[in-house]
Amino acid sequence: MTRKYAVIFEKGKTSYGAYVPDLLGCVAVGKDLKKVRRLIREAIEFHLEGMMLDGEKVPESTSRCSYVDVRLPKFNGKVAVPKRRKAQAP
Repeated sequence: MTRKYAVIFEKGKTSYGAYVPDLLGCVAVGKDLKKVRRLIREAIEFHLEGMMLDGEKVPESTSRCSYVDVRLPKFNGKVAVPKRRKAQAP
């Protein structure tokens, strides 16, 4: 039996991360997207196996993802690109 879960992939400075919104704590990190895809699949399978061994019900996938187009604000006829600010300690 198979089941599909939504996976969110994020690119960091030196690696990729992935997590599954429907499976709390199910995460993976890899040096590239190919590696993190393999690792998150293994993490999901391991996570579900642990739930089953503990007698927990395997959750249905309820998360959905899609992209939303947005308009960027314009200032003086140009698209605004905000400058990054350093975080200040309280």
